[in-house]
Amino acid sequence: MSVVVAGTVRVPPENAAALRPHQDAMLAASRAEDGCLVYSYAIDVQDPGLIRVFEVWRDQAALDAHARAPHMKTWRAANAELGVFDRRLTLYEVASERAL
Repeated sequence: MSVVVAGTVRVPPENAAALRPHQDAMLAASRAEDGCLVYSYAIDVQDPGLIRVFEVWRDQAALDAHARAPHMKTWRAANAELGVFDRRLTLYEVASERAL
Protein backbone atom coordinates (compact mmCIF):
# COMPACT_ATOMS: atom_id res chain seq x y z
CA MET A 1 0.00 0.00 0.00
CA SER A 2 1.49 3.35 -0.98
CA VAL A 3 1.36 6.36 1.31
CA VAL A 4 0.78 9.99 0.42
CA VAL A 5 1.92 12.94 2.51
CA ALA A 6 0.13 16.17 1.65
CA GLY A 7 -0.27 19.51 3.33
CA THR A 8 1.34 22.86 3.92
CA VAL A 9 4.04 24.67 5.83
CA ARG A 10 4.62 28.38 6.16
CA VAL A 11 7.76 30.47 5.94
CA PRO A 12 8.01 34.21 6.53
CA PRO A 13 7.75 35.61 2.98
CA GLU A 14 10.99 37.54 3.44
CA ASN A 15 12.78 34.18 4.01
CA ALA A 16 11.25 32.31 1.06
CA ALA A 17 14.13 33.08 -1.32
CA ALA A 18 16.71 31.97 1.26
CA LEU A 19 14.83 28.69 1.75
CA ARG A 20 14.90 27.88 -1.98
CA PRO A 21 18.42 26.35 -2.16
CA HIS A 22 17.54 24.13 0.81
CA GLN A 23 14.33 23.08 -0.93
CA ASP A 24 16.26 22.25 -4.10
CA ALA A 25 18.72 20.10 -2.14
CA MET A 26 15.91 18.38 -0.24
CA LEU A 27 14.00 17.65 -3.45
CA ALA A 28 17.06 16.14 -5.15
CA ALA A 29 18.03 13.98 -2.16
CA SER A 30 14.48 12.81 -1.44
CA ARG A 31 13.68 11.99 -5.07
CA ALA A 32 16.80 9.81 -5.16
CA GLU A 33 15.64 7.71 -2.19
CA ASP A 34 14.45 4.16 -2.70
CA GLY A 35 10.67 4.15 -2.54
CA CYS A 36 10.12 7.82 -3.37
CA LEU A 37 7.58 8.04 -6.18
CA VAL A 38 6.75 11.77 -6.02
CA TYR A 39 8.26 14.58 -3.96
CA SER A 40 7.30 18.19 -4.59
CA TYR A 41 6.88 21.64 -3.13
CA ALA A 42 4.82 24.48 -4.58
CA ILE A 43 4.67 28.11 -3.51
CA ASP A 44 1.08 29.35 -3.39
CA VAL A 45 0.70 32.08 -6.03
CA GLN A 46 -1.63 34.08 -3.78
CA ASP A 47 0.38 33.61 -0.58
CA PRO A 48 4.18 33.55 -1.08
CA GLY A 49 4.73 32.33 2.49
CA LEU A 50 2.61 29.21 1.97
CA ILE A 51 4.37 26.10 0.68
CA ARG A 52 2.29 23.16 -0.49
CA VAL A 53 3.87 19.75 0.06
CA PHE A 54 3.02 16.57 -1.86
CA GLU A 55 4.84 13.26 -1.51
CA VAL A 56 4.08 9.70 -2.61
CA TRP A 57 6.04 6.79 -1.13
CA ARG A 58 5.99 3.13 -2.12
CA ASP A 59 5.10 2.14 1.45
CA GLN A 60 5.39 3.17 5.08
CA ALA A 61 8.84 1.59 5.36
CA ALA A 62 10.16 3.90 2.60
CA LEU A 63 8.68 6.93 4.36
CA ASP A 64 10.19 5.80 7.67
CA ALA A 65 13.61 5.47 6.01
CA HIS A 66 13.16 8.97 4.55
CA ALA A 67 12.58 10.36 8.04
CA ARG A 68 15.95 8.90 9.11
CA ALA A 69 17.88 10.00 6.00
CA PRO A 70 20.95 12.19 6.66
CA HIS A 71 19.62 15.08 4.58
CA MET A 72 16.62 15.38 6.93
CA LYS A 73 18.88 16.75 9.70
CA THR A 74 20.17 19.48 7.37
CA TRP A 75 16.61 20.22 6.21
CA ARG A 76 15.29 20.53 9.76
CA ALA A 77 18.13 22.90 10.70
CA ALA A 78 17.39 25.12 7.68
CA ASN A 79 13.69 25.15 8.56
CA ALA A 80 14.46 26.27 12.11
CA GLU A 81 16.96 28.90 10.95
CA LEU A 82 14.57 30.40 8.39
CA GLY A 83 11.47 30.32 10.58
CA VAL A 84 9.40 27.63 8.87
CA PHE A 85 6.25 27.19 10.95
CA ASP A 86 2.64 25.99 10.93
CA ARG A 87 3.49 22.52 9.59
CA ARG A 88 0.23 20.83 8.61
CA LEU A 89 0.98 17.53 6.94
CA THR A 90 -1.38 14.56 6.66
CA LEU A 91 -0.53 10.97 5.80
CA TYR A 92 -2.94 9.04 3.59
CA GLU A 93 -2.77 5.28 3.07
CA VAL A 94 -3.70 4.46 -0.51
CA ALA A 95 -5.25 1.06 -1.13
CA SER A 96 -5.77 1.59 -4.86
CA GLU A 97 -5.52 4.22 -7.53
CA ARG A 98 -6.74 4.84 -11.08
CA ALA A 99 -6.28 7.51 -13.68
CA LEU A 100 -9.11 9.97 -14.20
